[in-house]
Amino acid sequence: MSKNIDWSSLGFGYMETDYRYVANYKNGAWEEGKLVTDPNVVLNECAGVFQYAQTVFEGLKAYHTKDGRVVTFRPDLNASRLADSARRLRIPPYDEKKFIEAVKAVVKANIDYVPPFGSGATLYIRPYMMGTNPVIGVKPADEYQFRILVTPVGPYFKGGVKPIRIRVCDYDRAAPHGTGHIKAGLNYAMSLYAIVEAHELGYAENMYLDAATRTKVEETGGANFIFITKDNKLVTPKSSTILPSITRRSLCYVAEHYLGMQVEEREVFVDELKDFAECGLCGTAAVISPVGCIDNHGDEIFLPSGMTEMGPVCTKLRETLTGIQMGEIEAPEGWVVEIK
Repeated sequence: MSKNIDWSSLGFGYMETDYRYVANYKNGAWEEGKLVTDPNVVLNECAGVFQYAQTVFEGLKAYHTKDGRVVTFRPDLNASRLADSARRLRIPPYDEKKFIEAVKAVVKANIDYVPPFGSGATLYIRPYMMGTNPVIGVKPADEYQFRILVTPVGPYFKGGVKPIRIRVCDYDRAAPHGTGHIKAGLNYAMSLYAIVEAHELGYAENMYLDAATRTKVEETGGANFIFITKDNKLVTPKSSTILPSITRRSLCYVAEHYLGMQVEEREVFVDELKDFAECGLCGTAAVISPVGCIDNHGDEIFLPSGMTEMGPVCTKLRETLTGIQMGEIEAPEGWVVEIK
């Protein structure tokens, strides 16, 4: 039975649920994980996560489908990406099959927090890993903890799918994000300064450019870009330093195989922005959030799709992908995993 929650009024915030999953790494091996009720993490003041930020996280969701099942979307890709992230930060990877089983276990234990179909809300799943033993020298920790928390959430951006304003950011991507394949995973601490500044100036997000030439679009602090051309192509930036988004990968597949669109992954130059018909930010939390205006240092670029509502192509992409996630449209094999 669902919890007595006003699902329609949920924002994107934390609500404590009944269970979370915990596994510890000690003496060179991961111990068996388990469900626990205590939401608090007690660590030594010198733990590696505090001293050197040795931590990574993932994000995925669970849903009620139209026919009453509870499912999650492509968790194998989250498992793989978390393992890549862990290796980059010298954290022992958590077994990918055990990751999927842990996701199933924690969702099943909190099944009453999965919002009902059609409510607009979802159960957000946050797996994360951190160095837990005291480390004062600059070196990896010897002990780690893998945890999964879940929390019911509403839309990521205020206003749901209303178009947002973003700005071209002056900061180099190396400052907010790190470099190279560290973006295989998620650790957003260095992007906080830039995003808070953007919010204070009235923007919903930052558009980061490549650090080498500052002429090519990369991503935002927490999402990838997709663009729709005036002749109905989906274009997405190609770069070795942006997050390998599961949502973006899925949207590109949907565009090509469900909607018959041409898809291009290529370098996208700032000078091109004025020529696109639609722009969207895509990620687990938002799926697609439409961009209506891009402020390039005082030069405001208004997309033809406008500031009133999501453009028609992004709307169709979003409806198709969420239809697959929610069980209304047949999914490609392996995309939807039922929680039993």
